[in-house]
Amino acid sequence: MFTIEHEFDSTVITLIDEGHAGLFEDVTINAFDDCVTLEQIDPISDEPVRITLSMAQLRDLAAALNLPEGSYRIEEGPAAPDADGA
Repeated sequence: MFTIEHEFDSTVITLIDEGHAGLFEDVTINAFDDCVTLEQIDPISDEPVRITLSMAQLRDLAAALNLPEGSYRIEEGPAAPDADGA
């Protein structure tokens, strides 16, 4: 389950773990113009742990979800031609 809220300067997505034993704490994702943060409460310290990803890191993560094992670099370049070669 997840929720989506639109705040003044970000979109907030909360991922809620449900449906099985050993549930994890909710994960809150804040999407800003220049970065994305992921936050989760550490069950041992009861303190939030935050990870900040740049937009380039987020782009790489999205690409990595669909690639086989290996090392990759996404190169910025001119747009690919459309289907008719124009």
